[in-house]
Amino acid sequence: MRGLGELESTIMDRMWSYRRPASVRDVLEDLRREREIAYTTVMTVMDKLHTKGLLRREAVGKAYIYRPVSSKEAYTADLMRESLARSGNQAATLVHFLERLTPEEADALEAALKVYPPKGRA
Repeated sequence: MRGLGELESTIMDRMWSYRRPASVRDVLEDLRREREIAYTTVMTVMDKLHTKGLLRREAVGKAYIYRPVSSKEAYTADLMRESLARSGNQAATLVHFLERLTPEEADALEAALKVYPPKGRA
């Protein structure tokens, strides 16, 4: 899994925020509130997001309705795990990560560990 390009990220953020299936036209109209963009551009990017496994689609008439395969949080967690796996030294990477946490992020980590303790430590 690779990070997303700017337009891919913008479209996925919209799809995650809708909390419902959406068509290319729905996303296009939403994006056009902020910028000029062609229907074919949005259609191409959404097709690529489907090919990458981030969007699921269902044919409705001559168009598709799309929905995210997973939540934004699950996608972000997958990116984090892949980065950690590629780091070469997971312990050192985690130490550097923890050193850079803001107090709010440290609080979030602490709260998350209370909800879901590391495997083998419950």
